[in-house]
Amino acid sequence: MYELPAPVTLALDRLQEAGYEACLVGGCVRDLLRGQRPQDYDLTTSARPEQTEAVFAGAQLVETGLRHGTVTVLLDGMALEITTFRVDGSYSDARRPDAVRFTPSLCEDLARRDFTVNAMAWAPRTGLLDPFGGRADLEAGVLRCVGDPARRFTEDALRILRALRFSATLDFSIEAETGRALRKLAPRLELVSAERVYSELCKLLCGVGAGRVVLDWTEVLGQVLPELLPMRGFDQRNRHHCYDVLTHTARVLDAVPPVPELRWAALLHDLGKPGAFTLDEKGEGHFKGHPALSAAMTEEILRRLRASRAVRETVTELVLLHDRQIEPTKAAVRRVLSRHGAEFFTRLMQLKRADNLAQAPAYRDRQQLYDRIEALARDILSEKPCLNLRELAVDGHDLKALGIPPGPAMGDILRRLLEAVLDGALPNERAALLEAVKKEHNTAAPG
Repeated sequence: MYELPAPVTLALDRLQEAGYEACLVGGCVRDLLRGQRPQDYDLTTSARPEQTEAVFAGAQLVETGLRHGTVTVLLDGMALEITTFRVDGSYSDARRPDAVRFTPSLCEDLARRDFTVNAMAWAPRTGLLDPFGGRADLEAGVLRCVGDPARRFTEDALRILRALRFSATLDFSIEAETGRALRKLAPRLELVSAERVYSELCKLLCGVGAGRVVLDWTEVLGQVLPELLPMRGFDQRNRHHCYDVLTHTARVLDAVPPVPELRWAALLHDLGKPGAFTLDEKGEGHFKGHPALSAAMTEEILRRLRASRAVRETVTELVLLHDRQIEPTKAAVRRVLSRHGAEFFTRLMQLKRADNLAQAPAYRDRQQLYDRIEALARDILSEKPCLNLRELAVDGHDLKALGIPPGPAMGDILRRLLEAVLDGALPNERAALLEAVKKEHNTAAPG
């Protein structure tokens, strides 16, 4: 196990010295047992909220979770959620308990949790408490509900997506009874807010087992992403492809780095293929216009899920351009860098590489072309080139000094100068650019 941060040890010690049970619980215990450093630490205690506040008198406290027994304590700049042992009441909104009842029993508290691997508690003084076999499931790579799976998923519908998310991020299989309940109760996902769905999907898609989960649990994901369903089993009838559309998509998903925008683009890049499918006279399938159709569907999905504007724009543009050819010339690469920036260019090339690797083996030969394109990009960026109007060696003030008034005509001239620089027809040097403007202006001026 990793050494615990000092504020965590201090909090456990203070509660125990005051006569209360206290331990780490949930995901941080799971991560520690897997040899991973937790992102955050949740503590549970037999102390009631007012007793917890008394133990940490003098520390900064946040009381926003008192209704459910949680006090957030800030120790040495670290926020620790400390929750009283509790039993949940009914879940009328299918998300959070209407009320909680405090209990002196840690085992009762663990019994209300979602999965066995998240229902373990540990403290340095008392060791591991694991009443539901979470450690064995952790070692076996199995995700299993605590108690009755149907009850767990009925209580909180978000747990349906959390199951898939943990299966993807931990790369665990889902135990059979838990899986049956998942499929049966998947329609309850309509009760979950779009924001929470989006958050869970972002984590799921960045998991090491994301492609497997997409293929194994398509009908469950289809409750929130129904656009995936027509892709399953859709034969592309094309010599470039040896997989149906969804299998191809899953392989692309696993082949790109786990960056949310890139994983979303991989998942959605071929959404439009079923709708764009045509057969030629030889019986070969074609998908003319599918990038534009996929991009439109992507924009609609991400709006529905309340993704940020920045994410929507990036993912939609990646989907739109994933199949567009980039010529291996400096001018062509410079234009892509100018229009989209270096970071987007990198993501686009990662998507293109993965898309090609998920084709039929005989057609995975575009990797060398992409090597050449990326080498050109590195050369261009090493030269610190002019890629946008801000970096152009002249601006509106320079043109105004030549007698060109502000307005659309001035903007057109600046854009044409940038195009000439991007094409390599002009150097990004003030004198050369002004000379070109003088020639053009004099030619266009009446005699």
